[in-house]
Amino acid sequence: MIQTEREQELLTAGKALEASLVAVRRELHRHPELSLKEARTAALVAERLTELGLPVQTNVGGYGVVAELAGGRPGPTVALRADMDALPIEEETGLPFASEHPGVMHACGHDAHTAMLLGAAELLTARRDELAGTVRFLFQAAEEVNAGAKGMIADGALEGVSEIYGLHNLPTLAAGKVATRYGSLMGSVDRIELTLEGKGGHGAIPDQSIDPVVSASAIVMALQTAASREISPFDPVVVTIGSLRAGEANNVIPHRAELTGTVRTFSPRVQAGMKERLERIVTETAAAYRCHADFRYIEQNPVLVSHDLCVQHVEETADRLLGAENRVEAAPTMAGEDFAVYLTQIPGAFFWLGSGPEENAEQAYGLHHPKFDVNETCLPTGASLLAAIAASRLEALGGRN
Repeated sequence: MIQTEREQELLTAGKALEASLVAVRRELHRHPELSLKEARTAALVAERLTELGLPVQTNVGGYGVVAELAGGRPGPTVALRADMDALPIEEETGLPFASEHPGVMHACGHDAHTAMLLGAAELLTARRDELAGTVRFLFQAAEEVNAGAKGMIADGALEGVSEIYGLHNLPTLAAGKVATRYGSLMGSVDRIELTLEGKGGHGAIPDQSIDPVVSASAIVMALQTAASREISPFDPVVVTIGSLRAGEANNVIPHRAELTGTVRTFSPRVQAGMKERLERIVTETAAAYRCHADFRYIEQNPVLVSHDLCVQHVEETADRLLGAENRVEAAPTMAGEDFAVYLTQIPGAFFWLGSGPEENAEQAYGLHHPKFDVNETCLPTGASLLAAIAASRLEALGGRN
């Protein structure tokens, strides 16, 4: 596709912002904040947006920040979203701007996402008169704990919005490239919690006890049959028990065992049936070992399913801006993203932006790794691409209306 004059100008203008975007990203990286604690990050974002002359709303869905840019011509509203929270990970990058907060790190690149969206806001503000509608910028808190999108929606962040777009950096894809996918892109995210009640006793006299550890062990193995024997092999499912806590002494059978786990699916239909399936396996297996099971299934995120027309728009914009040779098909992943919640409310699309080295990106440290880093040349690319997606989509939607 032929690059338009406006898109060429956006790409050039984005490149001119690179130094300032790097500075913002590094400032955020030095001072990461966990989910539901993003006060400093939100204050920085609000300050930058206010400096652009945009009306700003804070404390949206927690520490979320919302700003709105009304264009020079009337039209619909398109939203762009970035997440802001960090992870409870000890950083091991050795970077000069590494986290100054022990045990907390931007190991998923949300600092980069925030910098990119601030850049997109600056690019679009400078071109306000050209916009045929309104762009709403959503800086979301608490993505890592699957709470931020729901909170933003509850506080009205999507009211009046026609479509929404977002991206996530991908360190195993070279900077300058984009990965898109029609249909399901990322898995659902649900949590399971299980308490087993047995009968404690002496470890040398097991016949006088009811051992919840043995029951828990059987349940962990039995849960795997949900995927291997009850669901089609063409429907991906992951059931992982991440914690099992029971007892304190080597010679004591504990009275209780507690387990937590995560459930991932790649189909809304399969996700809908997981609670009943897992509850049956858990309670009946526990009963076979004479234990009582208290099973809790907590729905968190749906499957992330982008809308075809919106994916097509992202692809066409990326092809014009970056070149079709720099766009690839995204592989599906069971990792989750609460952007999926927005997509259950309004049309939109989510895509990957390469943030890895130009060569051998597939060998880079992945998301959530203590040595994770981004190739900062992706920052102006992301800012320009987000700006171009919003501006061109407003034109298309306005013309259709």
